[in-house]
Amino acid sequence: MPINIPDNLPAVPELRKENIFVMTDETAAHQDIRPLRIAILNLMPKKIQTETQLLRLLSNTPIQVDIEFLQTASHVSKNTPVKHLNKFYTVFEDVKDKRFDGLIITGAPVEQLEFEQVDYWQELCDIMDWSLTHVFSTFHICWGAQAALYHHFGIQKYPLPKKMFGIFPHKIEKPMSTIVRGFDETFYVPHSRHTCQRREDIEKAKGLEIITSSDMAGVHIIGDISGRLFFVTGHSEYDRFTLREEYFRDVEKGLPISVPYGYFPYDDPGQPPHFNWRCHANLMFSNWLNYCVYQETPYDLENITPINIER
Repeated sequence: MPINIPDNLPAVPELRKENIFVMTDETAAHQDIRPLRIAILNLMPKKIQTETQLLRLLSNTPIQVDIEFLQTASHVSKNTPVKHLNKFYTVFEDVKDKRFDGLIITGAPVEQLEFEQVDYWQELCDIMDWSLTHVFSTFHICWGAQAALYHHFGIQKYPLPKKMFGIFPHKIEKPMSTIVRGFDETFYVPHSRHTCQRREDIEKAKGLEIITSSDMAGVHIIGDISGRLFFVTGHSEYDRFTLREEYFRDVEKGLPISVPYGYFPYDDPGQPPHFNWRCHANLMFSNWLNYCVYQETPYDLENITPINIER
């Protein structure tokens, strides 16, 4: 997919080095098509790294996509230069009257706090409510998925005995779901979280279905009855070395952390880690963009039908 992003975004040289097609604003302006408008609410602390990871996965179909990065106004990021945020990011107040084909809400390292204790919680709730009327399809990742399931459906999260950390095998429960079209029977997904939401709570909720799961990591992709909301508990966007960085960071801090499951050969952190989730990560995001957004979204975004949540 040609992704239309600013020419001087730090992700550009890395993506081009990987032979990913990046379109400049000037080139895009000469194409007589309507691109998909995708907003990314980036809640991760290392925003530049997350930008690159997500843009890599949003580049794998022939559909042109215009990207708009959002940050919260009620939280000051400490790990991304202010100059970068001011240059490439906007806030909800600036887009609340706009409409988008798709929205991605990332994870955030705040899962051990109660939702209401997060300093930008009310702002995030406003954005999630807005997404039901101004966005055709929303893709929630990890803590973003937990937050949305709690806000929209009242589903609680629970602490795990130890961090769910590693690369885990998964299976398909709803093979007719378009988001898993082309998936293998077993596929692998990175997880890195201290909390979970329970299968029985999701199964009791009106209008939700579990699409994929893991015997070890629990529920994975959850969809709503409209086919427009997706809640993904893993981090398929992670690159080869993300878990390694997290592991050594926690070791240096003296935190209780196990070697990531199924990640290092022979569980040896000195070995280059496995990278066995890339194909399914690309397929999941391209399925979402193609079948769940492009094939369904109205040409005129003013005609987006609101999503009704049953609770």
